Amino acid sequence: MACKVAALFGALVFYVIFQRDICAMEQENNAILSYPKLNLPEAELSIGRKEGKWYVFDTIRKKNLILTPEEWVRQHIIHYLRKQKEYPKGLFVIERGLQYNKLNKRLDILVKDRSGDPFLLVECKAPSVKLSHATLEQVCMYNQEVGARYLAISNGMKHISLGFSDSENTYAPLKDFPDFI
Repeated sequence: MACKVAALFGALVFYVIFQRDICAMEQENNAILSYPKLNLPEAELSIGRKEGKWYVFDTIRKKNLILTPEEWVRQHIIHYLRKQKEYPKGLFVIERGLQYNKLNKRLDILVKDRSGDPFLLVECKAPSVKLSHATLEQVCMYNQEVGARYLAISNGMKHISLGFSDSENTYAPLKDFPDFI
């Protein structure tokens, strides 16, 4: 009888520990789901967890990156531009450093045209960050160094795209990210 009680107790302890571990795993997995659904098509992202941190595989840089809210937006925009707008993978430059007024800055996404000239410059923000005049000024400031024909800012929920108008000699709003030519 003592053996049966010990066996039942052992099984019960195992079950409690197992359930606790399952609950912890569910909570960790739900953390990834806390990122909001973006105003972009679903993206086929490769997401994994290592040493307590979430990572996403960047198909352009071919490496795992820590998954932050801004990276969540950046990867969705890359996916959208590649899959929906058919931008060629080899023309993307991601998180490249640049210098502006002797300050080191980093652009989020630059797409070059087939000649290698800057085509589209995108500044990404986390979904919780409201797009503002300051965000637009930021991408314009970066573009003084880059010289892209098209500019965009996005927090994944809202997107603002601009295209250079030769006739007006200024940037004008677009309805969507530009088609790749």
